[in-house]
Amino acid sequence: MADRTDRQRSTSPRPQGRVDVDWLGRDLLGTWVERRLAARAKVADPRYQRVDDLTMADHRERVLEQMHMLVADGAVHAAFPERFGGADDHGGNIAGFEELVLADPSLQIKSGVQYGLFGAAVLHLGTRRHHDELLPAIISLDVPGAFAMTETGHGSDVASIGTTATYDEASEEFVIHTPFRGAWKDYLGNAALHGKHAVVFAKLITKGVDHGVHAFYVPLRDDDGAFLPGVGGEDDGYKGGLNGIDNGRLHFTHVRVPRTNLLNRYGDVAPDGTYSSPIASPGRRFFTMLGTLVQGRVSLDGAAVVAQKAALAIAIRYGTERRQFNASSNAEEEVLLDYRRHQRRLFTRLAKAYAQSYAHEILLTKFDGVFSGRTDTPEEREDLETLAAGLKALSTWQALDTLQEAREACGGAGFLGENRIVQLRADLDVYVTFEGDNTVLLQLVGKRLLGDFSKQFKGASKADIARFAADQLFDRATSFVGLRTLSQDVRDLRNVKKSSLALRDRDVQRDLLEDRVEQMVADIAGRLRNAPKDQAGAAAAFNDEQHELIEAARAWVELQQYDALDAAVERMPAATKEVMTHVRDLFALTIIEEHAAWHLENGRLSGARSKAVTSTIEVLLQKLRPHALDLSAAFGLGDEHLRAHIATGAEAERQAEAMAHYAQLRAAGTLPVPEKRGRASDPSAQPIATAGAAPVPPADVMSAPSADSVSAPSADAADDEHDAELATR
Repeated sequence: MADRTDRQRSTSPRPQGRVDVDWLGRDLLGTWVERRLAARAKVADPRYQRVDDLTMADHRERVLEQMHMLVADGAVHAAFPERFGGADDHGGNIAGFEELVLADPSLQIKSGVQYGLFGAAVLHLGTRRHHDELLPAIISLDVPGAFAMTETGHGSDVASIGTTATYDEASEEFVIHTPFRGAWKDYLGNAALHGKHAVVFAKLITKGVDHGVHAFYVPLRDDDGAFLPGVGGEDDGYKGGLNGIDNGRLHFTHVRVPRTNLLNRYGDVAPDGTYSSPIASPGRRFFTMLGTLVQGRVSLDGAAVVAQKAALAIAIRYGTERRQFNASSNAEEEVLLDYRRHQRRLFTRLAKAYAQSYAHEILLTKFDGVFSGRTDTPEEREDLETLAAGLKALSTWQALDTLQEAREACGGAGFLGENRIVQLRADLDVYVTFEGDNTVLLQLVGKRLLGDFSKQFKGASKADIARFAADQLFDRATSFVGLRTLSQDVRDLRNVKKSSLALRDRDVQRDLLEDRVEQMVADIAGRLRNAPKDQAGAAAAFNDEQHELIEAARAWVELQQYDALDAAVERMPAATKEVMTHVRDLFALTIIEEHAAWHLENGRLSGARSKAVTSTIEVLLQKLRPHALDLSAAFGLGDEHLRAHIATGAEAERQAEAMAHYAQLRAAGTLPVPEKRGRASDPSAQPIATAGAAPVPPADVMSAPSADSVSAPSADAADDEHDAELATR
């Protein structure tokens, strides 16, 4: 509260809003600047770039060659131990890896399979003996590998996979077996052609006891590329994207591997078949093993943000050059980005990209802290897994939304392969599915929110619980009778400017976002409190709440994104901060507008303020228009990274040529007269009016632009009063 009072009393002069592109660009690069810039240098190298007209077979071979180039360059070593030539740099490894999406998403994902999944499984699930024996060949790419977790019959539900690993005491071997078709390992990178070994996830069975899912190192092919006895598979073939990756299926028929091929950091089997684990709880053991592989979700979150930045940079550059329709001048057509609807479709997504970028930096820092060991506690791991699941879900969904909107915003030019957006859209489609289906991931986040909610009452007295229930009842009653919204109307006096001013207060924004999370979680918990205790009844009750739970999880993730952007804005230089405050406000109000129905239904917004949300967004769009190119330039993506013809200035040259042509005709007096104007100056050319017919309007009325196509006056003059007052808050 003191913080808020200080802001209200501030009388410092308003800074002149101007984006310091260099400062903001450096800030967006985050902690691992050198790793990102090194990766962007590779993105700019044609040898790493996607060639669009290759066959699927040639694309796969090109990506494999690029993988060997990464090895030669030392780019793949970062996360591995120093004794293998690495740097134990987990955060930096991900930061560089996710930038490769701009070279070719197939390269990014194939390298992720090799080093972020296959190699990381050996590193994090194996012990030092496995590291010494296996990692050198994995790092050098002498042994390309597959990460065989997903099955045809079970994707996100890993605990229910059908593949088994049964221990044979007599031979001291595990027998890997897929007992039915649904247990085939599926959608695996490197499985169709290149993989020589795989980390196979199977249920460990010894002495007749199923100890749950564990990981085993299993040979697949001989040196000639032929499957070893008992191993079989198929090519997944052509896909909707990522065709530079040889995805395929694997199955195993009583394949024997030595006992020591169990990656035994969290569970081991003695020669006599006795099972042991440092983690007694099977459930905790399972989630700990899977948690070590969270970097896949972290990297997908980052790559999705990078792809959004690329699409927005392309669309905004094009939008500042492309002209369409005579709205305010007969001599020049309007620049697309001057149309308010065009601003809304791009700037709202620009604000989300900034929020997601800063949220990802927090996630990456948390990941690095846990995996470096500096902050590796059970609580930190749980927080990391929750944040990674939530951010990955929203950013990959948002990437598809942004890529599609950017494509449409560029018209037919956006559909051309030379302008990159359609290929990125196709390749990123599956990002919403792998490393966890987004809907399932949000359900995991929702369960965590419910768990944290219930912990509030652990050990609480009856009096504490009664007070909480009373507060909840009062809160509901306040909303039900409209006291909250009445209070808003009294403060605003139904004045749009006052409503807008209130909505641009960061405390108001955060309260709205946070209240939504807390209320939704409390409502769900309240309804589940009386759920049946039997398994079937409890499952049915939880299923009834699934939609609301996922929406609560989404709201929580949006709050994390807002907090990340807000914290970043607060530490920015004054002039940049003024512009970025508009970006933060636009992000917050866009989210609030998307959920306006909830805020109205639950009495968080009055009708007047809800309307003001939309009108304030319109004001913010106008304020950000002069800074659009700077805000996209801060992404640091040059022509060599975007590789989109429409983002190179070619459209501006074409427009200049056209305008010069018509200017020359006007100067020479040879510009043909439009038919309507000619009729207006020649009465004999006017059509004869029939009885009851409306007269033909004069030419200046006929050519007047429609109300929705005319750009409104600058919002700066109209809104100076708002900003002056906001500056004191």
